[in-house]
Amino acid sequence: MFSIIQAAGWPIWFLLLASVIAVALIIERGVALRRAKVVPAGLLQSVVAEYRRSGVTEDLLKRLDAHSPLGRVFAAGLRNDKSSREVMKESIEEAGRGVAHELERFLTTLGTIASMSPLMGLFGTVVGMIEIFGSGTGAGHDPQQLAHGISIALYNTGFGLLIAIPAMIFYRHFRAFVDSCVIEMEQQALKLIEQLHGERR
Repeated sequence: MFSIIQAAGWPIWFLLLASVIAVALIIERGVALRRAKVVPAGLLQSVVAEYRRSGVTEDLLKRLDAHSPLGRVFAAGLRNDKSSREVMKESIEEAGRGVAHELERFLTTLGTIASMSPLMGLFGTVVGMIEIFGSGTGAGHDPQQLAHGISIALYNTGFGLLIAIPAMIFYRHFRAFVDSCVIEMEQQALKLIEQLHGERR
């Protein structure tokens, strides 16, 4: 494997760096973006029950802030529980935008790697072809040596695609997951507002 990397030339080192970053981001986002961690089941019911039992307390707000992204959205709403429905909804929307931005962290980088890796691989292949045809070793006159040189140059394109395909799959998966979590948080936040303002039991 190391001999292939050496033969492919210096552009492949950029692809190796991109692959390491992509794997790290996929692992980090895979750990952070779990439904049970982002929108835990039963949180709305427990928050409403505790609110009706003892109202809004500093301890409740601290626990919700530290609990999950959905908990932070609920905490923002509960801080304005004495205000009108509109004010409470605005505070929840502001907190929701912050939470959504946090959930999308690193996804732009992963998407950039997915889209740039094939281009980086193509660049490496072009550099390799220039070196083959521009060298004075006579590779351009020996078909076997020429074919070998071209195959080595194509390692860059192959490696670029090898990085791009899984990176794009995970990028799309994480984006869809974040979108679904944001919609679910919006729905649960609306239920919280309605229950606190006595419009839903």
